[in-house]
Amino acid sequence: MDPHEVLRQYFGHRSFREGQETLISQLLTGRDVLGIMPTGAGKSICYQVPALVMDGITLVVSPLISLMKDQVGALIRSGVRAAYINSSLTSAQNAEALRRAARGLYKIIYVAPERLLTGAFLSFASAARIAMVTVDEAHCVSQWGQDFRPSYLNIPEFLEALPARPVVGAFTATATDEVKTDIVRLLRLRDPYSITTGFDRGNLYFEVRRPREKSRELVAYLQTHGSRSGVIYCLTRKTVEAVCETLTANGFPATRYHAGLDEAERRRNQDDFLYDRKPIMVATNAFGMGIDKSNVSFVVHYNMPKNIESYYQEAGRAGRDGEPADCVLFYSPQDVRTNQFLIDNGAEANDKLPSEAREDVRDKDRERLKQMTWYCTTTDCLRAYILRYFGERTRDFCGHCGNCHTHFETVDIHAQAVCILAAVERLALQGRRVGRILLAETLHGGRSERLLRLGLDRVPDYGLLASVSAADIRRAVELLIDTGLLAVTGDEYPVVVPVGPAASLAVPTPLLLKRPKGKREEKKAATAAAPEDPALFEALKAVRAELARTEKVPAFLIFSNATLRDMCRRLPTTPETFLQISGVGQAKAARYAAAFMAAIQIHLAGAASGGNAPGPVRP
Repeated sequence: MDPHEVLRQYFGHRSFREGQETLISQLLTGRDVLGIMPTGAGKSICYQVPALVMDGITLVVSPLISLMKDQVGALIRSGVRAAYINSSLTSAQNAEALRRAARGLYKIIYVAPERLLTGAFLSFASAARIAMVTVDEAHCVSQWGQDFRPSYLNIPEFLEALPARPVVGAFTATATDEVKTDIVRLLRLRDPYSITTGFDRGNLYFEVRRPREKSRELVAYLQTHGSRSGVIYCLTRKTVEAVCETLTANGFPATRYHAGLDEAERRRNQDDFLYDRKPIMVATNAFGMGIDKSNVSFVVHYNMPKNIESYYQEAGRAGRDGEPADCVLFYSPQDVRTNQFLIDNGAEANDKLPSEAREDVRDKDRERLKQMTWYCTTTDCLRAYILRYFGERTRDFCGHCGNCHTHFETVDIHAQAVCILAAVERLALQGRRVGRILLAETLHGGRSERLLRLGLDRVPDYGLLASVSAADIRRAVELLIDTGLLAVTGDEYPVVVPVGPAASLAVPTPLLLKRPKGKREEKKAATAAAPEDPALFEALKAVRAELARTEKVPAFLIFSNATLRDMCRRLPTTPETFLQISGVGQAKAARYAAAFMAAIQIHLAGAASGGNAPGPVRP
């Protein structure tokens, strides 16, 4: 069976996406490959198709239990014999899975990296015919990667222990040039064919907000988006609990996920999200990168994550079905300090590493945190910033991000900067140190209770910039901090301090600042294009929901929304025409065609009789 036939028969697609066919053909010739493809670009097809063409077993090394479960479930429904081996199974279940694998009952086996060098798995793999080893989330092998896992370093040793080295494919969604080099070196790929199909996800809208009250901003956002499925990421377990409590108190169907919950509750909450019983998930990054839910229409980062790689991967869980989706980040300077604390106190280091290696990881984490902070404070195109970070050349204006939707003007703030720096220097000489907000209020001439209590209305620089808004003064202060002309010190109560004597004399001319011009219009909720027949689309969704309930699986594992839209366009009423629908392979057609075609026939009959046909039958 050739790759095109496999693609049609098992996965229901008529053509490959960009990069897929080339990577598949290279693997089938026995050449190692490295595929860098954004989330939603179809990485799994690149190894699942050749796995079904090759004579032997394909092992997929993945760190993600949830992804293994979803992908194996989807493969089985597509008619592919597949299994997974990880810590979610009991010892007896893992042993039984290996016995079945040894009898050749599976074509694709997902395995956690920690299992590779165990005696039982090595014994099985050494006796079996392993045709290919796929390393999913391959960036985990690199200390420069955002999810470094030492267990990934065991993969080359596992390959060497096999009687014959299989072809190796490495895949990831996010990798800088340094990480790509590490993947090739550390996995010992042999003359790999490497391809990067591009990092851009055109259906995603990016925005950074700086709300005064994050909880209020989130509630307002969800009032226009809350009927959709989405993920809200928080930095800490405490924040997850607080945010989830706020949302449920406001009537939103939300649940939570973090490492502090027991395994049973995490599984129950994850299932509530996957099955759309509670379509809003509030979580730490413990809610893993392998969540393969296709209908997530927004991802909100309640706190700034630790690096661009993590952010883009987490944000990329939105819009996997290709529909428009929002990626919104709520930024505050406190997020930077929290991340810095986690890095400095070892929360981001791995205890299994030597002390020097742990410090090296921390240094790299600090550098990535700096890049993430610049993303949150830039006034340039957000999409362009992300793509350039990953080494992709792009235009300066995407027209589909929060910064591009805001009208900016560039102004020379040299005179303001001199006043600000001189004021900070004079306050320091008086033994006074204030934070960004209080400094801006003082220079603007504000009358807040705290300002008056501290006597800042009596300092010489009070009201010095009364003609400039406090918000614009704060922007100028942030620019001076970013350019190194001011510094911030203090953890619990950060204050602005001069970096040295006479810093006000070192202000460059001109000193340019981009600032919002006028009031930005609120962006409307991301919405997919309406199906050709909304009534039929809803009827098909009802059939899918009933099938999902019967089979106790998430609805997206039956068919995606894109497949239902194609049914609305093509209106299949025979087994032959149903097989022409995008995303319908032979196994799914045999399993589900009758139920969906019945709904289509009832809808067509109702349309022909003026809408008097009976309601849809249950599958």
